Formats: sequence, structure tokens, C-alpha cells
Amino acid sequence: MTEPFVRPDVQALLAFLNNAPTPRINEVDVATARTMMMTSRTLLDAEPVALPVIRDLAIPGPAGDIPARLYDARERREPGPVMVFFHGGGFVIGDLETHEPYCTRAAQLLDLPIVAIDYALAPEHPWPAAPDDCEAAARWVATSPPPLGRAVTSLVLSGDSAGGALTIITTMSLRDRPAAVPVIAQFAFYPVTDMTRTYDSQDRFADGYMLTAASMTWFDDHYKPDYADIRTSPLLGKHEGMPPTLVVTASLDPLRDQGRAYAAALIAAGVQTLYREAAGNIHGFINMAKGVPSSVGDIAGALAALAPVIAEAEANRVMAQASGTNAARAA
Repeated sequence: MTEPFVRPDVQALLAFLNNAPTPRINEVDVATARTMMMTSRTLLDAEPVALPVIRDLAIPGPAGDIPARLYDARERREPGPVMVFFHGGGFVIGDLETHEPYCTRAAQLLDLPIVAIDYALAPEHPWPAAPDDCEAAARWVATSPPPLGRAVTSLVLSGDSAGGALTIITTMSLRDRPAAVPVIAQFAFYPVTDMTRTYDSQDRFADGYMLTAASMTWFDDHYKPDYADIRTSPLLGKHEGMPPTLVVTASLDPLRDQGRAYAAALIAAGVQTLYREAAGNIHGFINMAKGVPSSVGDIAGALAALAPVIAEAEANRVMAQASGTNAARAA
């Protein structure tokens, strides 16, 4: 088998990580794993962008308040779309802090408000607590609640890894049972889409490429999902009627083929779909702006591709609403 292409900065990082005397996530307890992910932000990610609006929120959820955080490059806005972001971390680790650098960059580059959701984590809250929280949070944002301080006309759902799965799952739920405003686009980085089978990329990149087979098993053992349920494996669900979608994978990621398969399923269902693959990069690169400097280009390129998708979708929503209003007046 041909050796895969690995970028020089990725190769340097992998050499450092694979030879470090520190334990792997699957070798420690949950509290230590969470600390390790926060430490990796300091080591691998750039500093957050200074924004005029960074505000903590509390969202009513099915099992109590869900912490969230609003990021915006503008203090005041006209009514418009809001992105709801679900962080990665295998449904066990990660939080508002681990993904703050990415969220601030995305809010700035997209010129779009972002509400990051700190959904309940396993093992304290096993499946389906995470998708329940994410759906409740998205529905809350859709109502333009006063604490948000912005009038919301539509939603863009987004996330990475486990959060990519939660993006798709939540979008499917809101397609089937609409919220107060529509989901006009979804944007998933290296999502988990099918846990019912093993894909070639999982075997090929099972060890030595940041995310490992052992760590994925560790996450699953804590999360305890029903693999065959579409709220775990959304690839198994119906794809017709999904909004315009951007899927981004990394070529050295065990989850790569799940992302490819999901994009292909959307295209087969007639959904407007963009697919981008970060060649020579690894899982988790949106949190590695310093550890893998070339990731900055991958992030910027993905956001640049997403911006016109959002603009077109929002314009189509406005036109459809105007047509419906005119038709109602004529009747």
C-alpha cells in the first residue's frame, strides 16, 4: 500500500506526540482526559480572537440549564442567521473553553454570530443526553430569546467530530419537526456518521495519526450509544430534504471515510453538497492552528466556501417568505 501524504508540519507534530512519554487518552480516567484536552489547547491552538461580544448564556434543557456562549464580531446586528456550534471530543471531553479559539476565528471570518453549546457529556450523561441537549439548544436559539440579544431569522448548524455528528442529528430532527426558524445550512468537520461498521480509513489510520482506534473505543465505552439508531449513526437515516451542506474531512483521519460516505449520500439524495478534504492533515485540526500552522489555511478555506452557501440559502429563504406573503395577500 502506498504511503499516505503527510504534510511536514503534521509529520513534525505526530513525531513529537507519538514519542512523548505521556499517557494516551484511553489510558487515563475521564477527569484526566478532559484536562489533557484543555492542555492541548494551550500547546496546539492559537489564542482566541478578541471580539466585542463574548457572552455566557444558560439555555433551558431537558435535564437542566445548558451552558452556552455567544461570539460576535459586532455589538449590534440586523436580524439574520446565527450559527449554533457543537464541539468535538468523543461525547466525553471538550467544552466551551477547548473550542473558543476556533469559535472566535469563525465568528470573525464569517461575520456571523455563533452560539457554542456545552452539551452534557458522558459518562455522567450517556447517550442520548448529548443529542437531546443539542436539539433543545438549537430550538431555543431559533426563538430569538432576549438573552441572545439578536433577532434570528435562520440557523446554521455546525460542529466537529462528535459535534459534527450532533450537527447532522440535530439538523435531521429540525427537518422532521421544524423549529421557530429554519436550518438553512449545516457544516460538519470530520463527522462521525456511521458506527455500525468499520471503514477502510479506520483500519489504515488506526494508530499514530492523533485519533486512534483505542481512543475511539474508550469514547464509545463511556458514551454507550445505540449504534443502529440514527441519532448515533445519521448516515443510516433519510437524507432528502436536508439543507445545503459542507462536509470537511482530513485525509489521515480514521473518520475520513465516514465523512466521504455522508457527503455521497447527500449528493445521491439531491442535497446541495460541498465536500472538502484537508490533504495530509489529521483529525482535530481546527484546534491546531499553532501545532499545525497549515491548518489555518484549511479552516479559512472551509469558512470561505461556507460563506456563499449561507448567503444564498438566506436569500432563498427571504424570497420564499416574500412569495408566500404575496400569495397569501392575493388569496
